[in-house]
Amino acid sequence: MLLPKRGVLLALHLLVLAACGFQPVYGPNGAGTALQNSVQVDAPDDAFSYTLVREIETRLGRPNTPDYALALTVATREEGLAIDAEGNTTRFNLIGTVDFALRNLDTGQIESSGNVENFSGYSATGSTVATLAAERDAQIRLMTMLADQIVTRLYAANLDQ
Repeated sequence: MLLPKRGVLLALHLLVLAACGFQPVYGPNGAGTALQNSVQVDAPDDAFSYTLVREIETRLGRPNTPDYALALTVATREEGLAIDAEGNTTRFNLIGTVDFALRNLDTGQIESSGNVENFSGYSATGSTVATLAAERDAQIRLMTMLADQIVTRLYAANLDQ
């Protein structure tokens, strides 16, 4: 008795998805297909943007003949979170914001733009070397999260084919 009800519910969910214009990202004419190996990302100018560009290119590929150009503006800041009895900050949040704009190279039109923000934390309780390693790891994690957010937003932009 329970099994037929589940089948009806599944069919109903699929019908709703079809009615709302759902289209898989990597399906025929999907945004993933349109952007794969066709986005030229601006050259990085610091360690943060280098990691961000590397992560975006890992997801979208590197084009031979790009159709789009992706401009990025990266801003980061650090906030102390935990202070011990001696006044030393023992935990930090690294906060990053990226403004992005995807431009069609044929028409010059901005196809998608926006900004994303995220944070990553690290501990400063170990040695100097351990703290620097933790900070660098937090920078990489932050840029990876921001790259994921940017690519997701570009996929959701539903670019015309």
